[in-house]
Formats: sequence, C-alpha cells, structure tokens
Amino acid sequence: MLPAPTTRLRFREMTPADLDDMADLLGDPRVMEFYPATKSRDDAARWIAWNQDNYAAHGFGLWIIETHAGQFVGDCGLTWQDVNGVPMLEVGYHVRATFHGQGYATEAAAACRDFARAALDATELVAIIHPDNTASERVAQKIGMTRRADDHGGPIAVRRVLGMTL
Repeated sequence: MLPAPTTRLRFREMTPADLDDMADLLGDPRVMEFYPATKSRDDAARWIAWNQDNYAAHGFGLWIIETHAGQFVGDCGLTWQDVNGVPMLEVGYHVRATFHGQGYATEAAAACRDFARAALDATELVAIIHPDNTASERVAQKIGMTRRADDHGGPIAVRRVLGMTL
C-alpha cells in the first residue's frame, strides 16, 4: 500500500538500491540540521532496513518520494513513535536541500495524511518537530495540524508535537 501520487510526486518503498540517495540525504547537514547529528552510510543502510521492517510489520513506513520523472526528492511517510510514553502515528519527512522551500514536503505529507485516514482508518496523526525547526512546523500546519504538546522523551530534551484528528 502506498499513498496516491500527487501532482508532482510519487511514492515507493525503500530498497537497498536507494542507499546512495539516502546516505546523501541523511548525511547532509542542512537536511539534518535539527537532529543530534547527520547519519553515516551505515546509518542510512539501517534506516532503509528499519523502513523495510515497518512495511512488513505495519504495511507502511517512510517511503521514497520522487518526481514523476524519477528524480529523488527525499522520504516521507508514517511511523509509530513514542510521545510521552504513548505510541502515536507520526508523519515524517526529509527533503533534499536543493528542493527546500518548493512545497514538496507539504505535498508529500498531505498525501500521507490522506493515506492514514483512508487506508489505515487512523483517527489521529502527529508530527514531532524540533522546537527551532520552523520550516517543518509550517509543513505540519499547512496540512492541518496544530500544537498539541511537548514531548520530553526523545533524542533532544524537548520536541514539539503538532497533531490533528483525522
């Protein structure tokens, strides 16, 4: 199961063949600015394996997003995350720095929101965002999310949680 294609993007599952693109994406300091650190090539391989495990276990994960012509844009999708001790369905997204500010993250996140509602019968969706990442917060707001809480159990001291009822 995949989100429906958008005007500019299509989704597909990650595979080991995506390692070069994912290593470049997750190793880019601009993309990972609000993470504790960039990810190594080995970390990117584990990221792909984690998503493949999610596909097998849940039927979803983070998917590759690419243009209809096949150009790699980043990843976006749904994963279970712990928010203050409660498992919640999160939409997450990473877009290549060369595509920042062009609406790709919003377009992909909206398709994932719609997929969560229609295909998964999810009732709630969240985005977990570093408090200083205003661009990511704007993406969440554009797809209909509002500030819900702060999470105190993640890799940084406090993460902002935006959410919506589906």
